[in-house]
Amino acid sequence: MKSPNLLYIFTDQQRADTLGCYGNHQIETPALNALASDSFVFENAYVSQPVCSPARATMLTGLWPHTAGVPSCNVPLGADIPTIAEMLPEGYDTAFMGKWHLGDEIFPQHGFETWVGTEDQYRRHFSEADRLSEVSDYHHFLEDKGYKPDFELLGQKVFSRHYAASLPEECTKAWYLGERAADYIRESGDDPFALCVSYLEPHPPHTGPLNDYYDPDSLPTGPAFMRQPPDNAPLLVRLMAAYYMQSENYGLDLRTDPGWRALMARYWGNITLVDRSVGKILKALEESGKADDTIVVFTSDHGELMGDHGILGKTLMYEESIKVPMVLRAPMVDQPPRNIGGRFSHIDLVPTLMELLGLDRPNRLQGRSRVPVLQGHENLDGDDVFVEWSGADGHAPAGFGEAEPNQSMVHQYRTVVAADGWKLNLYGKGQGELYDLNNDPHELENLYHRSGQAGRIANLSERIRAWQEETGDKA
Repeated sequence: MKSPNLLYIFTDQQRADTLGCYGNHQIETPALNALASDSFVFENAYVSQPVCSPARATMLTGLWPHTAGVPSCNVPLGADIPTIAEMLPEGYDTAFMGKWHLGDEIFPQHGFETWVGTEDQYRRHFSEADRLSEVSDYHHFLEDKGYKPDFELLGQKVFSRHYAASLPEECTKAWYLGERAADYIRESGDDPFALCVSYLEPHPPHTGPLNDYYDPDSLPTGPAFMRQPPDNAPLLVRLMAAYYMQSENYGLDLRTDPGWRALMARYWGNITLVDRSVGKILKALEESGKADDTIVVFTSDHGELMGDHGILGKTLMYEESIKVPMVLRAPMVDQPPRNIGGRFSHIDLVPTLMELLGLDRPNRLQGRSRVPVLQGHENLDGDDVFVEWSGADGHAPAGFGEAEPNQSMVHQYRTVVAADGWKLNLYGKGQGELYDLNNDPHELENLYHRSGQAGRIANLSERIRAWQEETGDKA
């Protein structure tokens, strides 16, 4: 019996409510909508940490960030920490295309034989200085198109993110990855393949060829949009909101409703840009005749607040930041496509993929396979999920310097989203947060100091401590 293929696609900074399968029928994502209609859709999927490198470490290794040794951005994944590519048996062709953000950005590593790099801005984090003369495949692609690098970084002229994002659609990173991944699938032989495609979009710089594709005035917003956190929110959260609500970012005035809406329209445009690229990949998979032998995953490393709670970006524990799309097509599971309720954590993704691929689960993995859930033998209804923040990594808003947000982000904090819908954020320093997601899904009312909640807080705190003990989290 032929071993299954794996097509593992993920974006950067895409919140869950940007796809039709999560209720957004206004955004144009036909390729991902079609994939979702033929897939298992996890209604509530959570990341391990709401920032790039730690989240990606979990997505590729099946370990918590504190175990993988990637507590913050721009920390390389150690050579002794295997990725899913290194867990596959001999005979698999493996490829990684796009943003890595776990070390030597543009060089083959960690079991991926074919490597297509797109990001040159992480050069300062290369492990060896003599690699600084090399640039990404995408850089060469743009030069072949006649474009000239606009930015010098560590002695090498490269293309800045903003410049690359301002190019025509057929020169964007998303378009380029779609072409390269589709070619890889078309050219694949009889051996099974495992292909990871990692998009930068819709991550900043929040610009692209589809900036004007959506009418900002028509975009839906919820009750948390431009609503600053309450006085009993942690100081870090309140200061971040105060900053963004009085700022200009990406050339837009975020003191105003039109400014936020224009930014959101650009964000949506980049999601549609990704969808067009994914459509090319899925079409190539179908035309190759290998779709019925291929597991397809679509998810994102973390979300984006995009004006909710008055904040831009991620790093906080609001649902918009920690909840992402999670779509899984598994042709070998003899069950019809359906939505799966309850709460799913990215820590369980690698173990689930290992079982779907017919492989044994390595003992070091910290999650568990959810294949029994796909098969209908189990459900997620009784499961808590945990999310961590392991220290500052420069993601407080620019301009704060050594002010309170950067200082506060040095302190670790942990979150539990309990099976019954109650959510506790425990900070290493300062005010905690307690939300009842059943009655307050937009997290507008912090109940941490509300009379009668002490017992609930103690119970949820104990669940966090038990999880920490189980996973070796010494924070």
